[in-house]
Amino acid sequence: MTFPIKKTDAEWQALLQSKGAEPVAWQVTRHAATERAFTGKYEAHWADGSYHCVCCGAKLFDSGTKFDAGCGWPSFSEAVPGSIKEIVDRSHGMVRTETVCAQCGAHLGHVFEDGPASTGLRYCMNSASLDFEPGSS
Repeated sequence: MTFPIKKTDAEWQALLQSKGAEPVAWQVTRHAATERAFTGKYEAHWADGSYHCVCCGAKLFDSGTKFDAGCGWPSFSEAVPGSIKEIVDRSHGMVRTETVCAQCGAHLGHVFEDGPASTGLRYCMNSASLDFEPGSS
């Protein structure tokens, strides 16, 4: 799968470091790692604003779609249209739907069909893959 924004590993590492991203952000966004549950800075974050890809800045979610799923990761019921691509993930003996940034391919997390009735979806994201911009959502 190709994406509009392309960088070398060294360029992504330098970019994340320049943004002061969490140390685990490189492994999460570029190598599909997962941060430990209940450790991410946005898991219990409820301010008004929007969540963006930490790598390229693309807007992914409005804060009004965030909900407490009790799973230990930030969860959203709806993504900004066109902001996320879905990939079948057969790792760890499971079949899941991986979510990546449609602009740069950064691994964000997974989407599950056990969300609120409004959409039925739970976008379960790694905090390390997100940046927050305050403001109204």
